[in-house]
Amino acid sequence: MPGLFDRLQKEIENKQGEGGITALDLADLPPALRKIMRLMLRELELNYPQLKEAIASLPDAERLPMNEVDEALDVLTRQAWLIRIGAGEKAIYKVNLRRKAGSTVASGIWNTLDSKLKK
Repeated sequence: MPGLFDRLQKEIENKQGEGGITALDLADLPPALRKIMRLMLRELELNYPQLKEAIASLPDAERLPMNEVDEALDVLTRQAWLIRIGAGEKAIYKVNLRRKAGSTVASGIWNTLDSKLKK
């Protein structure tokens, strides 16, 4: 019988497999969402109070109202840019980076070297 930890770990693994982002995707985001993602990318994981503190430390011209931050966090979570664990003040947000495709160049180099060494 799986426990709470097992269920949470499975949920994290499932969410990490969904979507994700690349650095080039950031340019397509609206300014408010891009600002939050830039803050998140500095740490990769922040809880809600830490995120509020990071936003409060921004210059006045760049600071977002907390209702906009909450809406942006919901949008970023739904679009799989962020992974949310928990809810409300106890929520933890993690950046959902895409896994990079493996390189085929390396295997080609090793195959070539192997064939030359066999000769």
